[in-house]
Amino acid sequence: MSQTQNNFDTTALLRKLHLWSQELGFAQLGISHIQLDEAEQEFEAWLAKGYHGEMEYMARHGTKRTRPAELEPDTLSVISVRMDYLPHTQEEAIAVLREPQKGYISRYALGRDYHKMMRKRLQRLANRIETEVGEFGYRVFVDSAPVLEKPLAQQAGLGWVGKHSNLLSREAGSWFFLGEIYTTLPLPTSEPSSLSHCGTCSACIDACPTAAIVEPFVVDARRCISYLTIEYRGSIPLELRPLIGNRIYGCDDCQLFCPWNRFAPITKEGDFLPRHHLDNSTLIDLFSWSEEQFLHRTEGSVIRRIGYESWRRNIAVALGNAPADEAIITALFSRQNDPSELVREHIHWAITQQQNGKIDG
Repeated sequence: MSQTQNNFDTTALLRKLHLWSQELGFAQLGISHIQLDEAEQEFEAWLAKGYHGEMEYMARHGTKRTRPAELEPDTLSVISVRMDYLPHTQEEAIAVLREPQKGYISRYALGRDYHKMMRKRLQRLANRIETEVGEFGYRVFVDSAPVLEKPLAQQAGLGWVGKHSNLLSREAGSWFFLGEIYTTLPLPTSEPSSLSHCGTCSACIDACPTAAIVEPFVVDARRCISYLTIEYRGSIPLELRPLIGNRIYGCDDCQLFCPWNRFAPITKEGDFLPRHHLDNSTLIDLFSWSEEQFLHRTEGSVIRRIGYESWRRNIAVALGNAPADEAIITALFSRQNDPSELVREHIHWAITQQQNGKIDG
């Protein structure tokens, strides 16, 4: 990151930053300093307990994640932004979750991949800054490097970290993405969100299907359905499979039942609206996809990154959890000779689950 000394009116720039960010579709913008000492201690304690599971990349970069100037030398300020993504009402999401024959996909993954879209908009924001103040050092991030985005966003006044470990906003709940610009500009920092507004509420902890929130503000990823269905590529532990229900990509329960999300706005971004009926499809239909169909229908989606094997594995588990049904058993038997040993194992488990149930009629 190159650095150029600039003389500019920081107050005027900050006012323009808020205006530009709104024009680019960001719902909120704030500025953070780069001191993350407390967050670093909490992060290191989380790693020490092995709560990151097989996400070895979480520990790979040492203190670069918690010390922005080590990741990008000369960083003085971090611009944090929020972009809302909830595509429809929470009631619609809960309705799908309660239909065990349908596949539940985390709401953030129903539309187009947010990474590229948000990075492009952050780049446009950086370009506007450069036009205003001249050449300066910066780097744009959207889940693309070791960045401790939630503590930074909290310091930038975008919200507080809730007991489910997601960032919460009084105005928007938690249904939003975060993005950052690390910059060499000495920008005035925002008022941090120093207070938690969770109080004695334990709705997210109580709602977690696998008890992954092991204590307030601490998630054991190894039990988290989002980790198991997205990050983890092995055999899902037997004791956790029945708890996954019909969740085939991620899990939103801790957000769906959080009282603060009563205030969450519906997104204005067309890119985040559901594609290929992924918000309301049956498990049997999704299980029938060929690899070519999977690749076509997940083009431009974050879902594609888990691969066709994990997709089949996840749906097999959900089919095993559904009420016993001849059509489900037929669908499972049609793939019992799947070329993947991992998928075959989960299909055979699902068949056993179905056969141990009672078939109506």
